[in-house]
Amino acid sequence: MGLMSRFKQLFQSNSSSKKPWSGKAFNFTDWFGKNLNGSKQHTLETNETVFSVITRLSNTLASLPLKELQKRKEVDNSVSNLLKHVPNENMTSYDFINRLEADRNTYGNGYAIIERDIYNAPKSLIPINPLDVEPMINRDDQTLWYHVTSALFNLNVYVFNQDIIHVKHITGSSRYAGISPLDVLKGALDFDNAVKEFSLGEMSRKDSFILKYGANVSEEKQQQVIDMFKKYYDSNSGVLFQEPGVEINSIDRNFVSADLKNEDDITDKRIANAFNVPLQFLNASSGGTFSSNEQLMTQFVQMTLTPIVRQYEQEFEKKLLTTEELTAGSYFKFNMNSLLRGDMQARANFYQIMRRNGVYTTNDILDLEDLPESSDEFADKLFVSGDLYPIDMDPTQRKGVTKNATTEDTEKVLGNDPNKQ
Repeated sequence: MGLMSRFKQLFQSNSSSKKPWSGKAFNFTDWFGKNLNGSKQHTLETNETVFSVITRLSNTLASLPLKELQKRKEVDNSVSNLLKHVPNENMTSYDFINRLEADRNTYGNGYAIIERDIYNAPKSLIPINPLDVEPMINRDDQTLWYHVTSALFNLNVYVFNQDIIHVKHITGSSRYAGISPLDVLKGALDFDNAVKEFSLGEMSRKDSFILKYGANVSEEKQQQVIDMFKKYYDSNSGVLFQEPGVEINSIDRNFVSADLKNEDDITDKRIANAFNVPLQFLNASSGGTFSSNEQLMTQFVQMTLTPIVRQYEQEFEKKLLTTEELTAGSYFKFNMNSLLRGDMQARANFYQIMRRNGVYTTNDILDLEDLPESSDEFADKLFVSGDLYPIDMDPTQRKGVTKNATTEDTEKVLGNDPNKQ
């Protein structure tokens, strides 16, 4: 069975899939498909804050337009089609990027096998479980390989680094696998769970009381008080009479809502730091203030998304483009301009300033708005203010300046009258 045939089994049912999970002395077939308590997948599914930040990062990256460009011009070919439309027969490009980014943030690494045709050109990208992959160095030539194993699908192969997409968090010294943010947050999340379990226990337990009897209370009267109190406690309601010589005091609970809120704020800060996102993205009450939404998005794009996007772009370029294509100027680019746009009025004012000062052409503005470029002869020409003349136009040709005008007359038209004080 070929390598890609085995990988395609990841998308198919397997009637004998339970055999590797059972034996004479053990049987783990009931475990398959379940999330064991304490696993990273379990944390993703049970911690709403972690789920929120990973969802935000995955959805944002998957929503960004991705293009293959060559010297700033978009290229449409089979490789660009993989990333823009259909990476494999079971996924859209959105699902593919979303899956890689979710795996990267959950396990520290996201992997996808590159299936190639007979001409060695990529024809399919198939995500695989990060738990089934281990980066390894070949001691003979120091090249990077990936050991892919799966007891469920009877898979045990070595894949060269050029045939597998690998996106990751930081790796540290002498390692090639990324560090999972959930491993970094383990102590903080364990403490947060302990606080919540304790608080939940305090809120769910019944009230406790202390009964004190005076020395003059007979045993018969004590038993009557006890019976009356049991009836009240079992029904958790009613009227409780405090007899002379009997003192009833409640035991205060240790639950304090303010303590739980403070712990939530501390955990939110740690999660935001680990995933390198603005604290406001976690809807935290102490996340600082921004004078505008543009400032918040600028921080998010510059500090969080740019390093992630650059890693994806370089990984795709290295693994999917040939040396000839790279030499010809081909590259992949995520368009993040939409995240940095202000409202319509702010964008219009910005474009107008850049256009009238000879910085942007018409096609530059259309590119920023993800609109088709214009074929007009002046669409790629720079203009300057003065009712928008071409920047290389002879000043004597401008409106109000005659061919026989003197230099002094020309300066007056341009607003540089030497006679004005």
